[in-house]
Amino acid sequence: MVQNATLESTLKTLVENKRYSSVKDILVTMNPSDIAAIFDDLTEEQLPIMFRLLPKALAADSFVEMNTDNQELLIKGFSDTELKQVLDEMYVDDTVDIVEEMPANVVSRILKQVTPEKRRDINEILRYPENSAGSIMTTEYISLSPKMTVSEAFKRIRETGVDKETIYTCYVLSSFNRLLGLVSAKSLMLEKDENATIESLMQSNVITVNTKMDQEEVAKTLSKYNFMALPVVDSEDRMVGIVTFDDAMDVMVQEATEDITIMSGQTPYENTYLRTSPWELFKHRIPWLMILMISATFTGLIITNFESALAVHVILTAFIPMLMDTGGNSGSQSSVTIIRAISLGEVEFNDIGKVILKEFLTSLMCGLALSIACFAKVMLVDGLLFQNASVTFMVAFSVSLTMCLTVVIAKLIGCTLPLVAKKIGFDPAVMASPFITTIVDALSLLIYFAIATAILF
Repeated sequence: MVQNATLESTLKTLVENKRYSSVKDILVTMNPSDIAAIFDDLTEEQLPIMFRLLPKALAADSFVEMNTDNQELLIKGFSDTELKQVLDEMYVDDTVDIVEEMPANVVSRILKQVTPEKRRDINEILRYPENSAGSIMTTEYISLSPKMTVSEAFKRIRETGVDKETIYTCYVLSSFNRLLGLVSAKSLMLEKDENATIESLMQSNVITVNTKMDQEEVAKTLSKYNFMALPVVDSEDRMVGIVTFDDAMDVMVQEATEDITIMSGQTPYENTYLRTSPWELFKHRIPWLMILMISATFTGLIITNFESALAVHVILTAFIPMLMDTGGNSGSQSSVTIIRAISLGEVEFNDIGKVILKEFLTSLMCGLALSIACFAKVMLVDGLLFQNASVTFMVAFSVSLTMCLTVVIAKLIGCTLPLVAKKIGFDPAVMASPFITTIVDALSLLIYFAIATAILF
């Protein structure tokens, strides 16, 4: 970060002094992602100047990495020729990502400047459902025919590979675009017989995904098999594109960010934190806060209902925060663990019996350990150290027993609700900390007062 800040200030100084050749010499040595990061903090006047110093290929790669606001600013300032040069250097899937984020007038300009073939591919990808394999794939891949020789395959790769997103994996297609197999560039290079046919070298057992498969499942499949790319087929088993590992990584980051946001009691937002206004943050946070505030009134109603019991044993009130917090934390531990397991494909709803048994045994051990520690704490600290006459053996026993039961029930609820949510079509992340805590708070109070009433009255 310090290095980037120093570099950014150096570049700004060079631009202000109109030493553009020095700026260009620095920029051409940098990674596109680093260039985009520096461009994020430039003024509206400096950005176009520095962008125009980049070579065509580097400019296109850097443009893809920029935030939407900067992309829109540059597009509006581009001449038609400049826009066409940038678009010609970009892959189809990257162009689609930009088209999806831009206002209609900007999209219209983009589509006018791309080639008819690229426009057709863009429209093809845009018609697939959002967050599906079809929506994140690229149509730029190497295709070979089964009767080609190794020599002919290399010739085709050299002729068409410059415009393809990856040339490491080549796909063998029939005349009807049916996927017959695949062959790696490594296999082709290591083959000594240049007249060997692709059919004799290809792997025919190919793992594919359908255009309508959810993007998260696609990313999991790529991760599971450690592929660099995954072929995408339509409903008629015709190959229409590939999903590359870099797109899958973007999906995984997006899905993880969305889950973390939901688990923290917010609705997901698209911009980075610093580019999200306080008003936007307010709109994403207030719905959950309202819901949780209203649901928390149940805990108030429970306490009100047991006012007479609390009046007799006022000391019981002192242990309410400890019991509620421990219960909420216990439920959150289980829910977050299960949500992660669901997202990684480690557990499904059919495993609910195994999950409940495992969490029950775990919660029983945790509950017993916490209840023993709680009993010792109540008797020794609250009773002896602070010499509180209200703290009796039966009070300590009531609090400790509640602690044990609360932990067990909280963990069972925490492990069950995400699985049920997934089964009925909800995002399991919704059943995370805030939601679980609210439910467990109410239950822990009911258990506490039920046990205290039975033992102390």
